[in-house]
Amino acid sequence: MFDNLSDKLDKAMHVLKGHGQITEVNVAETLKEVRRALLDADVNFKTAKEFTNTVKEKALGQDVLTTLKPGQLMVKLVKDELTKLMGGDTAGIDLSGSPSVILMSGLQGSGKTTFSGKLANYLKSKKTKKPLLVACDVYRPAAINQLHVVGEQIKVDVYSEEGNKNPVAIAQNAIAHAKQNGHNTVIIDTAGRLAIDEAMMTEIADIHKAIKPNETLFVVDAMTGQDAVNTAKTFNERLDFDGVVLTKLDGDTRGGAAISIKSVVNKPIKFIGTGEKMEAIDVFHPARMADRILGMGDVVSLVERAQEQFDEEESRKLQKKIAKNQFGFDDFIKQIQQVKKMGSMKDLVGMIPGAGKALKGIDIDDDAFKGIEAIIQSMTPEERSTPAVINGSRKKRIAKGSGTSVQEVNQLLKQFNQMSKMMKMMQGGGGRKMMQMMNKMR
Repeated sequence: MFDNLSDKLDKAMHVLKGHGQITEVNVAETLKEVRRALLDADVNFKTAKEFTNTVKEKALGQDVLTTLKPGQLMVKLVKDELTKLMGGDTAGIDLSGSPSVILMSGLQGSGKTTFSGKLANYLKSKKTKKPLLVACDVYRPAAINQLHVVGEQIKVDVYSEEGNKNPVAIAQNAIAHAKQNGHNTVIIDTAGRLAIDEAMMTEIADIHKAIKPNETLFVVDAMTGQDAVNTAKTFNERLDFDGVVLTKLDGDTRGGAAISIKSVVNKPIKFIGTGEKMEAIDVFHPARMADRILGMGDVVSLVERAQEQFDEEESRKLQKKIAKNQFGFDDFIKQIQQVKKMGSMKDLVGMIPGAGKALKGIDIDDDAFKGIEAIIQSMTPEERSTPAVINGSRKKRIAKGSGTSVQEVNQLLKQFNQMSKMMKMMQGGGGRKMMQMMNKMR
């Protein structure tokens, strides 16, 4: 995410981060490079120019050149302005109303139907809502089928009407159905449309007028960059939507849409899609995104994700096992499964300060744990609970059964022993201190 932009901004700020003499000329030159980096990231020219002019004014106004650590102050100014540019505060979603109605709009191929499912899953699992998904794309039967498949996957009801070609009526009937069946949230998936298609634009405006949604979200593919911003502007003129959803942000190395859409449309980014899984949805936090763009990571989001997968009862059982030296491979595989639920490996690594830069160019596969899981699954119950019994002949059998080598089995056993020792040490004060530090970050 934003790899190219992060890299270019890092190079632009390099002079100021050092301990050399910093002059007004240096600052101007650095900000020129920052502007170039933003333009390369497909940020609107006017936005990029205003951004660097503001940073320059603030830098000279705050006497950056005479401070003890001018480089650090400059980075902070850039971060603060970047945060402001992307919306400043985190924007919430309006879930008032009985039921609360959310209208999804967007272009063809923007990932709207998939995101409708992700949003339903998010509201169900994290906001304890009972959502109803509504299929209002009457032009593409595959879209209705897709929504039913998504609904089945996340165990959320889907409302559709076979043979009805009137999306306004379907939306109204769906809301009545939701009231009768105890659904407190209705997510209406509409047909993807082109901004230049007048008939389709009129249709969604009619749906909007008829159902008066609590929240209208415009879904856009982040990878389309400046085109995404221009399209959002056209849609907003007709719909006056409440917020933007950026999909496919995990594949966007530039970041132009995320940075400039708020300043052009004056509507906040509310959610981002960060992968293919139904759980790959995040609330958009401008400050945290600015940190990530500047290579500072996003520890707060990482801790939040970890805490979502954190089971207090399981944790207590695990602590007892560690204390009694009974931590085995069955426990280890449970931990792996929890990590996998947190999201894609690449995304998680990007949240660790400095890690993204250190691992630049290295492909971090989501299947990184497959070999480990295969080795553990090839062990007997006794071997998993008491790894000490694994001798030479057992290693050969495990390697053969998992399609790996004896060396890989040895490596896993070594890593497991090291981790067990570390966990045992953390049973003392170390673990508590780490949790206290994480809590302070919240």
